[in-house]
Amino acid sequence: MNKGTNTLRGKELLRRAAEFGLIAAIAFSVCASSDPVGATSTPGGSGQNGKGDSLAPPAQGTIPIAFLLSEGAVMIDFSGPWEVFQDVMIPGRADPPFRLYTVAETTHPIHASGGMTIIPDYNLENAPAPKVIVIPAQSEPTAPVLNWIRKSTKTTDVTMSVCTGAFILAKTGLLSGKAATTYHGAFVRFATQFPDIHLKRGARFVEDGNLATAGGLSSGIDLALRVVERYYGREVAEKTAYNLEYQGQGWMDRNSNQIYATAPVSTAEHPLCPVCQMDVDPATAPKSVFKGKTYYFCSQEDKKTFDATPDKFVDESKQL
Repeated sequence: MNKGTNTLRGKELLRRAAEFGLIAAIAFSVCASSDPVGATSTPGGSGQNGKGDSLAPPAQGTIPIAFLLSEGAVMIDFSGPWEVFQDVMIPGRADPPFRLYTVAETTHPIHASGGMTIIPDYNLENAPAPKVIVIPAQSEPTAPVLNWIRKSTKTTDVTMSVCTGAFILAKTGLLSGKAATTYHGAFVRFATQFPDIHLKRGARFVEDGNLATAGGLSSGIDLALRVVERYYGREVAEKTAYNLEYQGQGWMDRNSNQIYATAPVSTAEHPLCPVCQMDVDPATAPKSVFKGKTYYFCSQEDKKTFDATPDKFVDESKQL
């Protein structure tokens, strides 16, 4: 795929982001440190890092996993982890170890990215209590949705976000003072919007207590495999990845997004939007002048965001 095609695809992602209230753009950054995943893990035990990060599966029954959806939910963000969890097989066990279901504010049909229609299994009032919650990138959360996440997370083993689903998790307040990551194209926006959260740039996923955040899109597959490993050990997770023909190794190394540690540089010839770090065309892009310098934006929404607090975006971009 050539550079021109990549740019067009990136701009299409941005357009969809604005339409569904998502945060999607292109940015890069330096990678913060994080402990590597241990080489081994057994149910109820500790990984090699000695942190006791394994999870104890129930002696009987299945582990309920709720996929929280709303309009514009990004397909790979939830379908990737769904496929991982549904394909887990435990030696000597006939029934599946995970019970998967969708939850939304109502059970009215919603439209995921690309237009797929989904009828949620449950609403917020009648959904079974989950032990794992998966929050993909989607539309802006309502107060009832945020309250449901806060309440349900009190008893979850893992509440995980994928891509810009981290913004939803952050808006609950649960991530305050904790570490997290998100889609690389949303680093600047996330850091300026949630300064009390320690953003780990370049991390494939971040775990902090019973909260976990994955980077963009396919990173959710790796975090799901990591959750499988925490419940059932490395061998089961490896077998799941093998059966999926998934050869990514990110779930075994949470620092494996190093490629996003390289920051793009905005130049006069090739300016970047200071909000999303995406290429812009100075001839047609919205623009603002701040401290004698002209900044160009991918959209009027980004210009509006920048104009409200330009110092934050200029300072944050310098840190990348």
